[in-house]
Amino acid sequence: MQSILLGGQVSATPIALGCMRMAGLEFKNAEEIVLTAMEAGINLFDHADIYGKGQSETVFGEVLRRNPGIRDRMLIQDKCSIRQGYYDASREHIISSVDQSLGRLGVETIDILLLHRPDTLIEPEEVADAFNTLHAAGKVRYFGVSNYNASQIALLQKFIEQRLLVNQLQFSLAHTALIDSGINVNIHSNHAIDYVGNTLEYCRYHDITIQAWSPFQHGMFKGVFLESEKYEVLNQKIRTLAEEKGVSDSAIAVAWIMRHPAKMQTIVGTMNSQRLREICAASTITLTREEWYGLYTAAGNPLP
Repeated sequence: MQSILLGGQVSATPIALGCMRMAGLEFKNAEEIVLTAMEAGINLFDHADIYGKGQSETVFGEVLRRNPGIRDRMLIQDKCSIRQGYYDASREHIISSVDQSLGRLGVETIDILLLHRPDTLIEPEEVADAFNTLHAAGKVRYFGVSNYNASQIALLQKFIEQRLLVNQLQFSLAHTALIDSGINVNIHSNHAIDYVGNTLEYCRYHDITIQAWSPFQHGMFKGVFLESEKYEVLNQKIRTLAEEKGVSDSAIAVAWIMRHPAKMQTIVGTMNSQRLREICAASTITLTREEWYGLYTAAGNPLP
């Protein structure tokens, strides 16, 4: 699988494994999905301190302990700042969260740390202090954000020394707010409304890699659009392309994201080894412009 450069600095695969659902797995199944991912060429594993209330990190840590040597061939990404009922990007919580995650994972360093959700009470100076402390101690190598808009990134970057490399955002064929307003410029329609503050263009301009989460979901956790009656036209288009190219429907959905020249990284959360292999086939195909726009409009998006 050909690599991309996260933030122009860190070599990673364009498909990453999200570990949110790992908390519910028995060890043998968790080990299987991690090793399958690595065999398929995936080298980035995405965590968060809230996934399974830390249990996903614990299970993953056990996989690392029983498979010495694989840690050196992967990137571990983790996220913090979501707490029960509120957000917390304070210096104290960031440092405490990282220390606890390191303990559960059984590692000395987190490769990339993201702030999980914007904390409107954020004090950028505190974040800068936390990042400096963690970086100097060798506990975190690189930093980024998740679900931040362009202005929030710019504000934070003003204060921190380390360059923010990634911004993790929801993006899929059935959740296209990231690109809609950029297509419908100077048009009086709902699709012309900028819900994300030119975040795509900002990230591309500043070499911040967008990581697409929930690549098969519509809305915010409203369900999977693949095989959904609500997206019958889209699914027919996907099936036709999948048959033509000899890949799965899931691979087409991911290939659509990968075709964007922003060189996004797709975070997939399946814990099924066979499906993961099928998804990774997305890296073997490149959609044409006609195919890409055909899928976009089949999802119900108009072109002006």
